[in-house]
Amino acid sequence: MPGKGSKKRSSAHGGKRAELMSDDDSINNDACSVASGQSDSRSVMDDGNFNDNEVDEIAQQEALEEKLKEAIDGLTQKCAKSRTTCFNGIEKAFTMKYIPDFVEDRKMTITDSIERALKKGRGDEQSAAARLASLLCVQLGAFDSAEIIVKDLKTVLISTANNKSISPTARAECYWTLSMMQFLSGNDAADTIEIMQLLLTAFYDSASADLTALQATILSAWTLLLTLMASSDVHNLISSSNTTDSYMLSLNQIRELLESAHLELRLAAGDALAVIFELGRDYSEEDEIFWAIDLIAILKDLATDSNRHRAKKDRKQQKASFRDILRYIVEDEFPELQIKFGHETLYLEDWCTRVQYTACCRLLGPGLNIHLGENKLLREIFNLGDRVMAPQSSQRRATKQQRNLLNAAAFKARTRQRNKNRDKRSATLAS
Repeated sequence: MPGKGSKKRSSAHGGKRAELMSDDDSINNDACSVASGQSDSRSVMDDGNFNDNEVDEIAQQEALEEKLKEAIDGLTQKCAKSRTTCFNGIEKAFTMKYIPDFVEDRKMTITDSIERALKKGRGDEQSAAARLASLLCVQLGAFDSAEIIVKDLKTVLISTANNKSISPTARAECYWTLSMMQFLSGNDAADTIEIMQLLLTAFYDSASADLTALQATILSAWTLLLTLMASSDVHNLISSSNTTDSYMLSLNQIRELLESAHLELRLAAGDALAVIFELGRDYSEEDEIFWAIDLIAILKDLATDSNRHRAKKDRKQQKASFRDILRYIVEDEFPELQIKFGHETLYLEDWCTRVQYTACCRLLGPGLNIHLGENKLLREIFNLGDRVMAPQSSQRRATKQQRNLLNAAAFKARTRQRNKNRDKRSATLAS
């Protein structure tokens, strides 16, 4: 029997305020590469040029912005491959640096290029443009313009995502971007439900063996938006036998997905089940979520799967995931995770926050730690509070010239002291 929940999520986004760390855990390397706007597609930012040992932070920032300007100009090139290279370069810079003021001044130019690529581009260019749309919202989260950009790009993203003539990979990126942009841009309930309904319709239309990856991405995108819904609405929908024209999966559909032959779908369904169960339990601690009991046997099989026809790596990943889900549903024990970044720690204490964090990892990769420390939007989402400043001694590193001057002064002082000691020794020997 499922246990009774005792924890409540603190907000729609969940999370917990970070605590100062005494250790000096460093964030990921913030060196990044931005592509040139020139037709030869050569790199226009050399990581070595941005070593803190060579130039100070101001010079580094100015150099980054100059290279970004070149890459943004390169989005209008005639060569599709060169445009894609520029999209990828800007994407890398946006993941590894938080530069909202710079992006705000160029938001319309970037938005127009994204829209043009989604409409007229193909394959890789469309995928890169869709990813950059989400990153644009991450950068502009502190500005009202983020919501405007979402509205401007929503129609073209839907049109591209639903176009079955383009590559499944590009369609998957567009569906994911629709979900991610809605998650980041204000969480209007009506708009969220609209996107969730769109995603479920696309999910049903993609039910074929050659579209498994697309279907799994759509389900994960749907689950991300589910974390924003009111627990009462989710409880009522999952308890209802009528799911026609709904934004909610039925119990039978969840069971079928858990028994899918494809690992991606099983894992995505497991995350969806955990979020649904958590929201239902938040709604009523007295309610044992009767429908979950029917799935416990399936969860136990998945958590102890030893089928030899599945790859060892897949079995290991599946068992680890479903052991956590089974323990949460049966024993009300959540596998708390601690994410250290800089001098802070983010605690993931519920499934909704875990799904949201995983989505941000997918978008920002190794740059997530940088954004957690500096990005106002992400700090608000994860309830991290105001930005925590680093200790004074490490706020600004000395430039090369400053270090040389200090070293020269120290060398001069040592030389003088040694000369004095030599003079004293000479006087002693002479006497």
